[in-house]
Formats: sequence, C-alpha cells, structure tokens
Amino acid sequence: MDHVALFTETSRACSKLITQRYSTSFTLGIRTLDARFHLPVYSVYGFVRWADEIVDTFHAHDKAALFADFRRQTYEALDIRLSLNPVLHAFQDVVHRYNIDREFIDAFLYSMEMDLDDRSYNQSLYERYIYGSAEVVGLMCLRVFCEGNAALFDQLREPARRLGSAFQKVNFLRDIRSDYEERGRVYFPGVQYERFTDEVKRTIEADIRADFEAGYAGIVQLPRAARLGVYLAYVYYLKLFHKIRQLPAASILGERVRVPGNTKLLLLLGSYFRYRLRAL
Repeated sequence: MDHVALFTETSRACSKLITQRYSTSFTLGIRTLDARFHLPVYSVYGFVRWADEIVDTFHAHDKAALFADFRRQTYEALDIRLSLNPVLHAFQDVVHRYNIDREFIDAFLYSMEMDLDDRSYNQSLYERYIYGSAEVVGLMCLRVFCEGNAALFDQLREPARRLGSAFQKVNFLRDIRSDYEERGRVYFPGVQYERFTDEVKRTIEADIRADFEAGYAGIVQLPRAARLGVYLAYVYYLKLFHKIRQLPAASILGERVRVPGNTKLLLLLGSYFRYRLRAL
C-alpha cells in the first residue's frame, strides 16, 4: 500500500472511531449495512459529528472563529482532494467517490452555523434548519447507498428527506429542555418553552408521525445491502417516539427519554428477523 492510500485508510479509521465513541446506536446501525458501506458512512458521520461539536461544546472558545476555520478547511479539502485533518480527508474522499452534492454540504454547514446564535425559529427557519441539519445527511448517505444510480436516488430522495426530518424532530422533542436551558433554543416554530402543553405536544407528534410514514415508504425501496441498517435506525427512533408520545408534556420537560440498551438489542433482533424473512 502506498503512503497516500495508507493516509486515506487511517483517516477513515479515525472517523470510525469517532462514530463508535459518540454514538453506539449509529454504530450499531452502520454495522448492519453491507460491509462496503461501513467506511463511507463512518466518514460522513465523522464530518457531521465534528461540525456539531464545534457549535455545541467548546463554549470557552470563540466558536464562530473555530467554525469559520472548519468551513474553510472543508472547502479546501474538497477543492484539492486532501486535508491534514483526517476527518475532512475521509469526508472529501467519500464526496468525490459517490458524487455527493456540494449543495448538501453548503446546507449542512449553514444549519450548523445557525446554532452559533440563540434564537427562536419561525416556520421558514425551522424548515431550513431541519433540511440542513438532518435531511441532507440522509441524502449524503443515500448517494452512497445508490452507488451512482441517479434514477434510484431521485426516486428515494423525498422519502429520505422525510425520514431525516422525523429523526430530527424526535431529537428536538427529547431534548427540548436541554436545548432551552443550556443553549437558549426552542426549535419548534411558535412554541414557547414555558407554555409547552399536551396540546402543543400532540400537534408536533402528528407532524412527526406523517414524516415517519413517508420515510418508511422509502426504506422498503432501498437496495437490500442498505435496507436493514436504515430500518434499524427507523425502528429505534420510532420506539423513542412512542415512549415520548406516552408521556405528558410536563414529563418531557422534566426528563430525557431514552431507549435502554437491552431494548436496542431486541429491536436489532426483531429487525434482523424481519429482514431475513424478507418481510422488509
């Protein structure tokens, strides 16, 4: 192996480690994909995770300056097809190999930059934030799964967006307290934290349920090599959503809902058997 290939392989391994350290659920989902998709999806997650860390974690530093530098390094890596930042090097390699749209990257970075400011969201900003922070991540992965099949990508584009939207909105519901208390954010348009009622919660849940239904319609059309991994993410978030739905609004403001590890294992087993029986 030449040294350039070794550097790229090592960069991918760094993104894999980041995924494993930051998200056991996402790591589990990736492992159920066909092996050829593992490193590309790890590379996408590593990029997304690093950007999110800048805006959500390093409060003692100038996050705007850090993010501006990360954005500059991202575009430089894409332009010259190299970065000494292993996360960005692995990401640019995937972008070029799978023809991931530059517009997806632009939208993602814009949404992450929005998180640098405490704000309330109107409907337009809410939709733009969800598109950039979640939907385009699903579209990046869809480019990988479709392996150059443009017609299949276009067919599954809208369901992939709706699935990413469902996941993000579930995150917003689960984290509504921490987002408000730690970051001064309320993502849901027109919702005041102090007036988060059961009625408001039910309205949000109806919107999420519609996204889940539209997203599932795309999962069953995915290439079989990718279907189980995406379905596992779907059933995990659906389980989390069902737990949230069973609680009153006051409980959501008082505790962070989780899916226990043993339940995740059962979800994995159930998903695997459905997949093997071709019920999925």
